[in-house]
Amino acid sequence: MAQALELARRGEALTSPNPMVGAVVVSDGEMVGSGFHTYDGRHHAEALALDQAGERARGATLYLNLEPCSHAGRTPPCVERIIAAGVARVEAAMIDPNPLVSGKGIERLRGAGIRVGLGIAEDEARQLNQTFAKYVRTGLPFVTLKIAMTLDGRITSPDREERWISSAAARAEVQHLRHRHDAILTGSGTIAVDDPELTDRSPVATHPRRRPLLRVILDSRLSISPAARVIQTAAHDVLLLTAVTSTEASKRFSGGSVEIVSVGGEGPYHAVRGEAQVDLKGALKELGRREITSVLVEAGARLSTAFLKAGLVDKMILYYTPKLIGQEGTLPLVARNFSRLAQAPTLHNVTVRQLGDEAVVEGYLRDVYRNH
Repeated sequence: MAQALELARRGEALTSPNPMVGAVVVSDGEMVGSGFHTYDGRHHAEALALDQAGERARGATLYLNLEPCSHAGRTPPCVERIIAAGVARVEAAMIDPNPLVSGKGIERLRGAGIRVGLGIAEDEARQLNQTFAKYVRTGLPFVTLKIAMTLDGRITSPDREERWISSAAARAEVQHLRHRHDAILTGSGTIAVDDPELTDRSPVATHPRRRPLLRVILDSRLSISPAARVIQTAAHDVLLLTAVTSTEASKRFSGGSVEIVSVGGEGPYHAVRGEAQVDLKGALKELGRREITSVLVEAGARLSTAFLKAGLVDKMILYYTPKLIGQEGTLPLVARNFSRLAQAPTLHNVTVRQLGDEAVVEGYLRDVYRNH
């Protein structure tokens, strides 16, 4: 199962909106077939592993990190391929969260006389495909909020002289974090102040991706400058979500490589009281419609707070650099929104690890396999 999970990880950034799946066929204690899924490769991991095993698949054991599919989509049902191959036993780490499959694949295999086991490395398997689970159940992307700050909780110094709070090692890790997501999202304020490119700078040779990282900017009034680096480097991978429908404002981005979509509503994110607002839930629905299964939010205090207050964050990753700035620095959240302890977002399944001299805290605000 460890080998199946390792194979599944090789599909990182290559399978979305499908799950990452690895398969291993074992006969007489020997691995005789293996495979992993990529969206463009079409064939599922099970089919690839069984093809490699050939006749040795008969009477063998098939290890999978996810229940095999029982419905026809872009490919025929994998359970039928497994049955036809004569596999004697299937070990799946977890049930498929997709309502079209969920348990039906296991039921079909058992009905065909194949022994089925469940639960080996289940926690690891669930974490691997948590973005798929959120998307396939709700139609919304999995949202990760990333914040880098000092030990005394400041995201910028008073003079904003330094562009980055975190170290080079942390910034390199964030590039890998971006690589694992379908989209990165920020607000127009961050673009105006920091002028970032928001690109995935993972080495292409070692970390290919099926589709470009979608760069999403929330801009209520469509006030972003066309000279911003994220706009200047756009190649049909920048999406401006706004609350206005002004064609005059849109004309400033007439190059055709930036898409502008209005998602105005009653959401909590707005620049000035009384003005049109970008509806955060509407923004996520728009991304879900585009088969974006995961979004990394790298934003300022106001937008980060708005996502938390709206209950739209699934996971948080906090990078703490061993520096102290003092009260003049910028806070990571707008504090007044969580003035009472009972209102404060609470992380669960928290892990803490060291990255050089920095500490990284990760935790979940919800279990996407349960309360969705």
